[in-house]
Amino acid sequence: MPTRKRKKKKTTLRLSPWAAVGSALGILLIIFLLTGRWNRDPKSERGAKVPPGTWRYGIDISHNNAGPIIWDSLYVMTDHKRRTVRNPYSANDIKPVSFVIIKATEGASFVDPDFKANWKDAGRSDVRRGAYHFFRSSKDGETQARNFIGTVGDMRLRDLSPVLDIETIHPGCSKDLLNSRALQWLKMVEEHYGKKPVVYASSSFIKDHLSKDITDNYPIWVAHYGRSKPGHDDWLWWQFTDKAVVKGVKGNVDLSVMKID
Repeated sequence: MPTRKRKKKKTTLRLSPWAAVGSALGILLIIFLLTGRWNRDPKSERGAKVPPGTWRYGIDISHNNAGPIIWDSLYVMTDHKRRTVRNPYSANDIKPVSFVIIKATEGASFVDPDFKANWKDAGRSDVRRGAYHFFRSSKDGETQARNFIGTVGDMRLRDLSPVLDIETIHPGCSKDLLNSRALQWLKMVEEHYGKKPVVYASSSFIKDHLSKDITDNYPIWVAHYGRSKPGHDDWLWWQFTDKAVVKGVKGNVDLSVMKID
């Protein structure tokens, strides 16, 4: 008699409840690793808190900034506590950087080594660009103005007004001499470009050193850190920190705000 082939029984793999949970967690871990969601907001990638308000954002850069600027990816991202963050998955709000102020010159002869490249690259982007000069009170104002004008060259109509950065006063320099030399720079640069320059200074430096000939006649970019208000009543821009993180710039960066009309 022919032998009958026994039908093989189908076996079903059954997981215990704990094994099923473990498998699910493993799948989720793989997804998190692939998408980067495991690194939602490391402490090293958070920066200063943005003051309350609705703002346009601006940064200032020089050769001191580490690494290249990613000009088409400049964004200020903040979490639910208004802290600047690098990771978009941690962001509660994302705003583009509206303007960038680039260091051009310092004193009578120094030229920022990255200015030419930064100026050119910024001009190709959608971000409005401006240039600044770091003022040295020990040098003649007109000599410093010629250094700035010769380095920056022509400006486009869309470019922001030139900026005079006044932060220091050399030993033995009087308040009158400081303001006299600063006014030389301001008047010469204004005449050349047909734009009234902006003056950058800390709120305390403005109060202690700058004359009303400057503060009453030129727009002010005030630097005042760690406060909810800028410390100067009439201002165009407020630099509220030098420890922000901004997408597109490595490391910490100076961050300023501008009121939205």
